[in-house]
Amino acid sequence: MARVVVIGDLMTDSVARAFYPLARGSDTPSSVQTYGGGSGANVAAWLAMEGADTIFVGRRGSDITGRTREMELMGYGIDSRLVMDPERPTGTCVVMITHKGDRTMLSDPGANARLQPEDLPRDVFGPDGHLHVSGFTLINPDSRRAGRMALRMARESGMSISVDGGSHAPLERAGAENFLDWTDGARLLFANTRQAKVLTGREDPEAAAKVLTAWFPDVVLKLGDEGALWASKNGDAPERVPAEPVEPSPGSIGAGDAFIAGFLPPWLGGKHPKDALNRSQNLAARALHQPGARPDLGD
Repeated sequence: MARVVVIGDLMTDSVARAFYPLARGSDTPSSVQTYGGGSGANVAAWLAMEGADTIFVGRRGSDITGRTREMELMGYGIDSRLVMDPERPTGTCVVMITHKGDRTMLSDPGANARLQPEDLPRDVFGPDGHLHVSGFTLINPDSRRAGRMALRMARESGMSISVDGGSHAPLERAGAENFLDWTDGARLLFANTRQAKVLTGREDPEAAAKVLTAWFPDVVLKLGDEGALWASKNGDAPERVPAEPVEPSPGSIGAGDAFIAGFLPPWLGGKHPKDALNRSQNLAARALHQPGARPDLGD
């Protein structure tokens, strides 16, 4: 399987799970736990646990938190190429989970937003590798030049490329046409249904996927409880697989990142897209069984 280079965000996730309806202006009993996070870093961690030769490129603060987060990544066997920012702290995301399980994220990208083209290690780009770029790197204006430079370097060196849609609200603020322009040359897009709607205006997943194949040769849509869908520009019939039945852990987050990491190794290894989708669902279900967004090293 090709070496996988992941460029994206490194975060600390503070997951606050309320036991009762939020008492506005007062206190609500909750469970608050802290984990390593960041979509790009999560994908890299799950890829490494799948046995992929994984390199992670990003930016962290000079704080103890940043050092801890980097050591966690190295514990998965990831080749860390993190650059230390002397001014901005390591990024933080506050994940608020209501008593009903609804999730809202408050994100401060911190050092992630300062990723620069000169932070990109030239030696990781080559025809024997695959590049995955987190949508957050492209959506954030201050890291966008680095993300676009990485995509250009990957195209010029003959790497295959995948990107994801990040998150639907910031994607909508950035603009669908802009995102499609920034990701020109990517072979594979990962998106959920809300991101796909932002990019195409289509509610129906198969219709949205068909539209997106005008820009991306391969499109994979995450459909939540309804499974996942693959569509291709080459005219093959779309493939759809159901989600695995699972009772999520109350503090589980990041199943979508695990999904991406499940799909890439078999897809890069030439397996049928349906096999890759099935592995995606396996890994997403595993992520839902545990708290936090990264693999449990104790498993």
